[in-house]
Amino acid sequence: MGTVVSPKWLLARMYEPDLVIADCRFALGKPLSGRSAYEEAHIPGAVYLDLEQDLSAPVGTHGGRHPLPEPEALQAVFRRAGIGPDSRVVAYDDQGGAMASRLWWLLRWLGHDAVYVMDEGFGAWQAAGFPVTAETRIVVPGGFAARPQPHRLAGLEEVRAASSAAAPGSWAAGGSGGHAGTDAAGGHASVEAVQPGNLAPVDRLGVEASVVDGLEAAFGSIEEPNEAAEGAGEAAAPLLIDSRDPIRYAGIEEPLDAKAGHIPGAVNRFWKGVQDEQGRWKSGAALDEAFAGIPKDRELIVYCGSGVTATPNILALEAAGFTNVKLYAGSWSDWISYSKNPIAVGDEEDPEKA
Repeated sequence: MGTVVSPKWLLARMYEPDLVIADCRFALGKPLSGRSAYEEAHIPGAVYLDLEQDLSAPVGTHGGRHPLPEPEALQAVFRRAGIGPDSRVVAYDDQGGAMASRLWWLLRWLGHDAVYVMDEGFGAWQAAGFPVTAETRIVVPGGFAARPQPHRLAGLEEVRAASSAAAPGSWAAGGSGGHAGTDAAGGHASVEAVQPGNLAPVDRLGVEASVVDGLEAAFGSIEEPNEAAEGAGEAAAPLLIDSRDPIRYAGIEEPLDAKAGHIPGAVNRFWKGVQDEQGRWKSGAALDEAFAGIPKDRELIVYCGSGVTATPNILALEAAGFTNVKLYAGSWSDWISYSKNPIAVGDEEDPEKA
């Protein structure tokens, strides 16, 4: 079976003893609304897991707005939710699967593969006339054991290296190591960057000396591409995928974080692009189209604002057959917490949009 299940699928199995249903409803800026909605009505037997109280660590200087909890802390949360080693977990929300996908990713990161997201969310369940309740059940603690999978997670230094290695204009082909890029007319592409601590945009690719100093402080010396490194035998650098709304990626608006823009070298794939106009998850050719041009064996590092809405993209990428996908858990809100990290604005794939 796939990762996404239908409300009808869940209805037919909701009372099976190995099934744990997790209500993950949550609204940014309204931290109590999800639990209130759960207490008013939820799928019978569901337990409530709160994004900020259960699925995130306390906010600190670094780590972003929804820091990744330690495995031991999540193990305790999942045990209290009744999850054991043989449990099948089905998560749902009413935010297009973003919060449910966060739980999906956390469980997969900790080695539990039998976890699914219900398509269309709680609204579709209610609209279908399926049963709901305000009653909460007594949960028997489970024996969940955390087994972290390091290949699912990208750290800050990996992201810095991927950003430093990115060659604008060569993302689909897997360019590695180049910093200089040109447009079709042979001139510099117009992707802009913001030097740390200075909001005035500069030409990222016709790099001014002051910007070079800032980049070297963050990543080390910038050199011309090494011809030997461009040989066919070298693996492509990881591709950074920004899952946020295009206007946030481009640095046009930033409603949540202190700085606008994106990690230099990242391309934009808005997470809502993996769903259709009715809010159903895409599959087959439609899902392939959402990630067209990206080789399926390319190493990908996916981020968003705080490690939440990147997870629907990761779910969709894995469903589409991508085999090496990591989450930068702290995401943009962690990246900008380091003053020396460079910031880009505009569009890496289509500089004329900027």
